[in-house]
Amino acid sequence: MNKLAIATAAAGFALNSLHSAPLPEAAADEVGVSQRLAKLDDFFAREIATKRMPGAVVAIARDGKLIHYKAYGQLDPTKGRPMRLDAIFALASMTKPMVAVAGLILMEQGRLPLQAKLTDYYPEFANMKVAVPQHDGSLEFRAQSSAIYIHDLYCHTSGLTYGAPGSSDQVARLYPGFADPPLRGDKQAFIEAITKLPLAHQPGTEFEYGFSTDVLGAVIEQVSEHRLGDYLTRNLWKPIKMQDATFHLSEWQRERLARPFSEDPLTGKPQDIELLESQTKFGCGGACAFATVGDYVRFGQMLLNGGELDGQRILGPRTVGHMISNHLGPEIKNIVANVEPHRAGFGFGLGVAVRLTAGLSAVPGNPGEFTWTGAYGTQFFCDPKERLVVVVGTAAPGEIRKYYREQVQYIVYSDDFPPKGSMIRFG
Repeated sequence: MNKLAIATAAAGFALNSLHSAPLPEAAADEVGVSQRLAKLDDFFAREIATKRMPGAVVAIARDGKLIHYKAYGQLDPTKGRPMRLDAIFALASMTKPMVAVAGLILMEQGRLPLQAKLTDYYPEFANMKVAVPQHDGSLEFRAQSSAIYIHDLYCHTSGLTYGAPGSSDQVARLYPGFADPPLRGDKQAFIEAITKLPLAHQPGTEFEYGFSTDVLGAVIEQVSEHRLGDYLTRNLWKPIKMQDATFHLSEWQRERLARPFSEDPLTGKPQDIELLESQTKFGCGGACAFATVGDYVRFGQMLLNGGELDGQRILGPRTVGHMISNHLGPEIKNIVANVEPHRAGFGFGLGVAVRLTAGLSAVPGNPGEFTWTGAYGTQFFCDPKERLVVVVGTAAPGEIRKYYREQVQYIVYSDDFPPKGSMIRFG
């Protein structure tokens, strides 16, 4: 290990020892895990020493107890500041599972049924046509054969997509990038802009990753009569003590923001996370929240517990069971693996990807695992069979983030998780 890796590891150790843990801590062997998780230290030391990543925070819990909680490398590589356990990460799409929970809270209250039509809340969506590519390269626009339901927003089967300017997909070229609407305008401007675009597919026919959760967040605001951030604070973040979860950072929180390299380590091209510098105009449900790894491991543990943490019940266990079940039936085209290649063998539930079978995926795990990631480098997965929650925070917005996600999962599952009682059941 070179001097830089030793120095960053030492700084990380000092910060680790000063910061209170988000869950009770236990030695790995106390919960039936060997010491092979130490391989994570070696992995991150190598990557940091070779300047392939600036830094990371990793939290692993089993049976509700933290068995690995460490900071690695640098918080801000430009200023040389060491990573800290209370570093705040731009979550990007890891905002989506939290917004799904917010919607399900309203569902449990009988206020937001899955089979409600989106037009009940935003009539403008009735005017959206479905774009059908033609052989000559043109697009034919057809009427919706089915309404968009709230259920479609959770499952990404609404027909809404994300923009990809360089793509060969004609519809994706019409859409903005995932971070553009919240940075460029307010909620109403977003709704007006998105409803002027065509749908990529007929509603309810194909998984298409896109702006569905942003629209779900707007519906939650309409039903709850609160801003999305305020609703999440009152009903999720504050009750389970996700202390730094927010859409709008304070000055003290900005001091703790994890920042990426100024250049992509794979391509050498400039990179940044615009959301770190530009305040959003509204709390976009698809990509705009911030939190610490400690906050998010509490969120994951709440779900793994069947909707409860430290005596605070957020959702009923059967609702959580419904959330983490596959909702892409045989009539729906499943292209979850198109989002990330290692998602082969996964379906999609209400806001999370769900592993359906052993094998197929490029990473090990168990059927029933539920997970999602963020485009700026964050990752979480929960394994009900192993009673395991894993959360990783990095500021790595380039393609290298996909490499880290796979390596972490390889290392975690290289350990032995002997059975201890029965697996968690959701109703």
